[in-house]
Amino acid sequence: MVGTRGVPARYGGFETAIEEIGQRLVRDGDEVLVYCRGAEEPITTYLGMELVHLPSVSAKALETLSHTFLSVMHLIFRRRDIDVAIVFNSANSIFLPLLRLARIPVAVHVDGLEWKRAKWGRNGRRYYRMAEALSVRWADALISDAQGIVDYYLDEFGAESEHIAYGAPILKDLGQAKIEPLGLNKNEYHLVVARFEPENHVLDIVRGYSQSSATLPLVVVGSAPYADDYTAQIEAIAAQDERIRLLGGVWDQEQLDQLYANTTNYLHGHSVGGTNPSLLRAMGAGCHVTALDVSFNRGVLGEHGRFFVDEAGVGPAVELVEAEVTRDPSAHAIRGAGLQERAAEVYQWDAVAAEYHEMAVRLKNRELARPGHSGKRRT
Repeated sequence: MVGTRGVPARYGGFETAIEEIGQRLVRDGDEVLVYCRGAEEPITTYLGMELVHLPSVSAKALETLSHTFLSVMHLIFRRRDIDVAIVFNSANSIFLPLLRLARIPVAVHVDGLEWKRAKWGRNGRRYYRMAEALSVRWADALISDAQGIVDYYLDEFGAESEHIAYGAPILKDLGQAKIEPLGLNKNEYHLVVARFEPENHVLDIVRGYSQSSATLPLVVVGSAPYADDYTAQIEAIAAQDERIRLLGGVWDQEQLDQLYANTTNYLHGHSVGGTNPSLLRAMGAGCHVTALDVSFNRGVLGEHGRFFVDEAGVGPAVELVEAEVTRDPSAHAIRGAGLQERAAEVYQWDAVAAEYHEMAVRLKNRELARPGHSGKRRT
């Protein structure tokens, strides 16, 4: 597994997927090698997975690519026991010819529509658009974690992909011990958990909430390494509204899970990333969810989700939730329970791992080889 920060998972959906999938593949008899970005005291195994730690260039545009290049070269030179490579992030597709020359079957987990992220300038967006096309042209298989991504690659390139979603942890009976020191009580706050990036619409949520008549506080968990101006705008609004509480990053997983499990309403503004692990975690915790109205979020939440279209819709959405909690708390609880049930039925890590194993077997047997796809866009 190549192209991420590696495990233990401390950052992002790819890392969580590798940790959850990898340990299950090992449990069921596979050998899993994970490439990780450098650590001062790197461990060599984790949950049965073998780890290789390699450095990277510490720069936004080069961090992923530099590490992936070193990982691919290391992988090729230890070719003796590599049956299949899974490359995460379509940006890394420029290295696929090296793997093909080494006759290593490869699948690319393409992630979401990365070129739509505001943190990338014109050249970055062009690069990601190109990388999508190269993934289609050079990978033996594509992996999409959301139906919207499957549809995108089919519409744009006429290319099919393996639709393998993420899993959702089912969180029950967590208590409140770790949120009480924060001055929070069960069902008495709204919650946002997201990196502070424009495509996650944290600023829109904070601004829309500030214009509402909501009485429950808005608790915001998150930060951003490359978005100082964006963060400053969020902080400025929070400084003028005592109802808004910015917690920064919460790295205690038990505390974060309790924040999810005890909120009256989880607000989710992600718009380009496919199936989002934060959204799945909220569902698994039985949260009531109000999400930005995009195809990815509707596909994940199904009939039990509520939605807002833009900043102007945030205020009415939180006011509706608070009115429902007062007027009909059982209906509110049913929505959260319905989402938890959906998470348990549809988003199971055991099933996800089984699909990865089955795909890997087909790759190894050359049943998924797709050489010669042009990678040209239909539009």
